Amino acid sequence: MTFTVAALYKFVSLPTFSDLQIPLQQVCDEAEVMGTLLLADEGINGTIAGTENGIDKVLSWISAHPLIGEVEAKFSYADEQPFLRMKVRLKKEIVALGAGRVDPNEQVGTYIEPEDWNDLIAQDDIILIDTRNDYEVAIGTFENALDPKTTTFREFPAYVEKLKHKLPDGQKPKVAMFCTGGIRCEKASSYMLREGFDEVYHLKGGILKYLEKVPEAETKWQGDCFVFDNRVSVRHGLEVGDYDMCHACRMPISAEDKNSEHYRPGVSCPHCIGTRSNEDIARFEERQKQIELARQRGEAHIGAAARREKA
Repeated sequence: MTFTVAALYKFVSLPTFSDLQIPLQQVCDEAEVMGTLLLADEGINGTIAGTENGIDKVLSWISAHPLIGEVEAKFSYADEQPFLRMKVRLKKEIVALGAGRVDPNEQVGTYIEPEDWNDLIAQDDIILIDTRNDYEVAIGTFENALDPKTTTFREFPAYVEKLKHKLPDGQKPKVAMFCTGGIRCEKASSYMLREGFDEVYHLKGGILKYLEKVPEAETKWQGDCFVFDNRVSVRHGLEVGDYDMCHACRMPISAEDKNSEHYRPGVSCPHCIGTRSNEDIARFEERQKQIELARQRGEAHIGAAARREKA
């Protein structure tokens, strides 16, 4: 069975967003769709997976809602259900920048279609910025992209401030930004315009749309793209990548990482070895034991997947 995975978001004013939580959860449950959707007064964001018919039902309901309207989704596919539960959550922001009011509906950078992206980032006067977090950048990014080395998106404003101080007085270079599905760089572009950058561009549809639309022979992408579900990563054509995930620290791990002496399934990996207390290790060992027992019974262990969905 093939599952359709839909990544979606829309910045739209939802002053009564909390009223949508229960009916949206019911629609997803009835359609047997799983994943996570976030609601805030600035819009909707999330990734869901299910049958093609189930995904159509949920997207149709969202797009038909008078407060939301048409929502564009990016689709990929998986041989197994990449989520183990469905949760509609209420948030202060659908993507947390933590920099006061930043509204892409008021101002936003220039959208660049995936087919035009290579030409833009080849320009000599462009600063190319990866707006994702360090563990995402570690497994793949565009050629010559700057890595802000953030651990959360809330650290991005501090990075922009440092960038401004590094620039010669009065210089305002052209900036191109990208992220997984488009939502982070859409909000980041709005923020950078507010901070005085005049020319700000961002990849429409994000890396996922680029990997879908641009032939691998023409790519400027290097590595895999991290995704927030049980697939862990995807590559060109949106095929599932080769990475797994450390359930102790939620870092993506390669086959080489799993050959390390520091790798213990569910307990540690080369990224987190030596950072956990004895109590944490004992808890991870017990959790892994329960996962193995569930696997032997042919059951899913929801705890492990739930942690992955929060990443």
